[in-house]
Amino acid sequence: MSRYVARRLPKHRGEAAWASILGAGPAYPRLEEEIMADVVIVGAGFAGLSAARRVAQLRPEARVVVLEAGQIAEGAAGRNSGFMIDLPHELTSHDYAGAGDDRAQIAMNRHAIAFARDAVEEHGIRTDFFDPVGKVNGAVGEGADSQNRSYAAHLDALGEPYEWLDAQAMAEMTGSTYYRSGLYTPGTAMLQPAGYIRGLAAGLSAAIHEHSPVISIKRIGHIWRVQVPKGGVAAPQVILATNGHVESFSIATGRLMHVFLYAAFTPVLPEGAVGGAARWGITPSDPMGTSMRRIDGPQGGDRILTRTVATLRSGMKASEADLARATAIQQAKFDARFPELAGLKPEYTWAGHLCLSRNGASVTGEVEEGLFTACVQNGLGTARGTLTGIAAAEMACGIATELTAHFQEEVVPPRLPPQPFRDAVGNAVIRWKERRAELE
Repeated sequence: MSRYVARRLPKHRGEAAWASILGAGPAYPRLEEEIMADVVIVGAGFAGLSAARRVAQLRPEARVVVLEAGQIAEGAAGRNSGFMIDLPHELTSHDYAGAGDDRAQIAMNRHAIAFARDAVEEHGIRTDFFDPVGKVNGAVGEGADSQNRSYAAHLDALGEPYEWLDAQAMAEMTGSTYYRSGLYTPGTAMLQPAGYIRGLAAGLSAAIHEHSPVISIKRIGHIWRVQVPKGGVAAPQVILATNGHVESFSIATGRLMHVFLYAAFTPVLPEGAVGGAARWGITPSDPMGTSMRRIDGPQGGDRILTRTVATLRSGMKASEADLARATAIQQAKFDARFPELAGLKPEYTWAGHLCLSRNGASVTGEVEEGLFTACVQNGLGTARGTLTGIAAAEMACGIATELTAHFQEEVVPPRLPPQPFRDAVGNAVIRWKERRAELE
């Protein structure tokens, strides 16, 4: 008999603004009885809901149950900046260029984007929540401009299109004169992540249960019993789609880096307060810089998002002090870019939990008979989460694809240094990199 017990449950800091600005979404019942299923999926984020959709495509007769510890789109799936990126976006590099086969990674990322686009069409999700308009790598300092040029040379080698934006073009797009240059690439889809996730959940035939955290998974013969506080599900197959919280079930213990990124949303802006386009998205040319987005009415009002500051927290919980420090830094970043709105306080601030491995590998595959994982997105949960969910579903259905082969061939993430050394050194490195990218 195998048993996996949750040592901790997800803890979130701040409000999931992407959900809040849309208003209340559909409610799903708690699981408060014992039921049976063919497949149980733990986690209703990008990975879990993508897995549920893929199982339905491959085995439409299967009874699928999805268990979510909190509410749909109010966990990590609603705490990102909404970039679904097709090109290499390696956060540990100096300019996002990957260290492996970038063409293969691009093909997989585009597979995820196509999967999401099909879901939007099939389930009638608002196209405002999935906008394939591309994004810009923004540069402020000379060094960042050089990083953009380095990345452009990498794209040339890959045969990928881009457009170089000078300072005037950046100002016309953003309404801000802060940026020196930008590198526009057309393949990114800009999401309203809460709207997309809610729509994906609503379109599934699976039984979804919110506020139903899994506290243990136990194998008895060929059946797994997945226990929640007031009920449980018995099924021959389980897919853990919990990203970094896979470690809470004692899987990949001591191998995962738990990082929090922080973001803030302005209130709805006064009419005409900022020029430029109604929607745009900027990732920093230096991965340790600041991401910015502007959204408009259908996506939750005319607002600007600022996302910056990272902390390594192996306990998987950001503190109030972490959030307060990040909010102060975000205010300075926003004021520098939009001096005409300097001092405008954010309406929402939050921390988003992401998980990385030292070698960039995920934790996706069959742990033991009937138990699969779709975890560790390496900071790119919208695309890679979608991919791991698809792959885990295909494995559970016995389907061999290029995607399943990719994840099955990944090298296991190596062990990390022990605590407290890990967080102390890791945060020191993060602070040094953030200071080096201060303008960005």
